[in-house]
Amino acid sequence: MTDLVERRDLDQVYQPAEDSRLLAETAAERVGDGDLVLDVGTGSGHVAAVAEDAGADVVGVDLNPLACRDARDSGIPVVQANLTDPFRDGVFDAVLFNPPYLPTPPEDERDDWMEYALSGGEDGRAVIEPFLDGVGRVLAPAGRVLLLVSTLTGLDAVVEYAAKRGLSAEEVAAESHPFERLVVLALVPGRSTDETTN
Repeated sequence: MTDLVERRDLDQVYQPAEDSRLLAETAAERVGDGDLVLDVGTGSGHVAAVAEDAGADVVGVDLNPLACRDARDSGIPVVQANLTDPFRDGVFDAVLFNPPYLPTPPEDERDDWMEYALSGGEDGRAVIEPFLDGVGRVLAPAGRVLLLVSTLTGLDAVVEYAAKRGLSAEEVAAESHPFERLVVLALVPGRSTDETTN
């Protein structure tokens, strides 16, 4: 007989799917021994665990206390917090993020942890943009970001927003599905398009 409490928790923590797998495989190829890696929105800790298996030192962060517990139970050190907020400047060699990206009309939003894991607001970028606003601060000088993006969120809009935050983007992995194309963007600090010369 299924324990209803366990089932309720499972339903409130995002479990690895195609997007998680693509990000994890890409991370495994691009992080290695001694890299300090932050897995934002770690969920069950799957992506973090794959990066750790590749030799990286990984910490996860998630708003969801149930996700934090699951990741911790999988052996991933995790902090319950929002995005990169609690971390020091300039420390991470890589930041990984499989964000909530499904475009969701306000009338369809629910107030539960799974909604936070899936919904990207009306345009799919409600969490991606605040992430891009702050992630550059925590990157080490040669640090990079691996960001999973769906074409449902407007890939060009994400790349343009990143550029305005001083991050140049390169598509490093992609996979097509019936209703979307999943893309992993590698973002590295570069010259912001908002900068002007004196």
